[in-house]
Amino acid sequence: MKILVVNCGSSSLKYQLIDMEDEKVLAKGLVERIGIDGSILTHKVNGEKHVVSEPIKDHRVAVKLVLEALVDKQHGVIKDMSEISAVGHRVVHGGEQYSDAVIIDNKVMESLKDCSKLAPLHNPPNIIGINACKAIMPNAPMVAVFDTAFHHTMPKYAYIYPLPYELYERYGIRKYGFHGTSHRFVSEEAARLMGKDISELKIITCHLGNGASICAVDRGKSIDTNMGFTPLAGLAMGTRCGDIDPAIIPFLTNEIGMSIDEISNIMNNESGILGMSGISSDFRDVEEIASFKHDRRAQLALDVFYYRVKSFIGSYVAVLDGVDAIVFTAGVGENSSIGRAEICSGLTYLGITIDEEKNNIRGKATEITTANSKTKVFVIPTNEELVIARDTKFLVQKKISHKSK
Repeated sequence: MKILVVNCGSSSLKYQLIDMEDEKVLAKGLVERIGIDGSILTHKVNGEKHVVSEPIKDHRVAVKLVLEALVDKQHGVIKDMSEISAVGHRVVHGGEQYSDAVIIDNKVMESLKDCSKLAPLHNPPNIIGINACKAIMPNAPMVAVFDTAFHHTMPKYAYIYPLPYELYERYGIRKYGFHGTSHRFVSEEAARLMGKDISELKIITCHLGNGASICAVDRGKSIDTNMGFTPLAGLAMGTRCGDIDPAIIPFLTNEIGMSIDEISNIMNNESGILGMSGISSDFRDVEEIASFKHDRRAQLALDVFYYRVKSFIGSYVAVLDGVDAIVFTAGVGENSSIGRAEICSGLTYLGITIDEEKNNIRGKATEITTANSKTKVFVIPTNEELVIARDTKFLVQKKISHKSK
C-alpha cells in the first residue's frame, strides 16, 4: 500500500509518498515560502534533490507542482496516480466533532469548511489540497488527520474560556489546540530516546516554526497547549500576533475605524515576526539581518519570540508539576541553534545545561544537554507525515475489512 501524505501549512507544503509495507519513504519534498518571494520546491528521491525555483503564488500551484514531480519521467517514483492507494491529509481544525482521523466524504468536507472560520490560514489550504488530489485521484480514499485531535484529552478546566458558558454550549467557543500530530510524534520519540515508557514521563514539546505552539504532555496525553479557539493564540509567530489584550480590538475599531475584517487580517497576516521586524515572516531572514546587520527591530522580534517561549515553558512546568524533558521541533526548533540556546539560557532553574557542541546541529534527533543536566532537552525532527500515513492505513484497512464481511 502506497500512501501519499499532504501537509499544507500556512506558507508551506510538505509531502511524502510512503510504502506502508515497510514504511519506506519513496519520495518526499517541501514547498517553501508559498506566497513569499523566493518560493521553492525541493523534491527528494533516494537522497537526490530536484529543485524547482519559480513563483508559487498559492497552495493550488504548490499541489500541482508536487503531483507533477511524483510522476516526472526523470525524478518521479510512480507512473501515474493510480499507484497511490490513499491520501492522508493534515487538517488543522476539526472542532469538537472530530477527536480521531476520519475518511473524507461530503459531510466531512462541509465540516471542514465550517471550521475554516476558526482556522482561516490553514483549513482553506487543507481543503485546496484535498480537492486537488480528489480531482486527479477520484477513486483513492482521502483521510483527514486533525491537528486538534491530540488535544481532546485536555481537562475541561484547561480548555474552557471564562466567558458566559452559553457561548461554549451554543457556538463551541473553547480552546482546541493545534499541531497535535507533531506534539504526539515528538513526545513519543523523546520517550523512546530516553529509554522509558511515555506513561512515566512529563514532557513539554515546542513546535516552533512559522506557526508555533507549545504543549504540556503528561504521560502521553495533552493536558494543555497555548493555541486556542483558533491557531492565532499563543506565541508570536511568522505573521500571527499570538496572545494580545482583547481590548485592543474594540480600540482599533472605535478609535481608528478599522473593520473587524481589517483587524483580523492584521492579526493573522501582518503581525508576529513580520509585523515587529518589518522585514520578513521567515525566521531565517530575520536571524540573518539581526546577526549580521545588527538591526534592532529584527533582534526585538526574536527577543519577543524567545521570551514568550520561555514564559509558556515555565507555565507548563507548573501545570505538569515538574518536567522530565523539553523537546524542540519544526523549522525553527529543529534548525536554529541560536534560538534554542537563547530559550534555554532562561531555564537554568530547571537544572538545564546545554552542550554547545551537541546543540550545533540542524534537523537531527539528539539530546543537546550535558550528562549532568537535570532536565533533558532534545531536538527531534517532527514527522507528522508518518503519523498521518499510519492513521490513514488503519482507516483504509478497517474500511476494506468492513466491506469484506
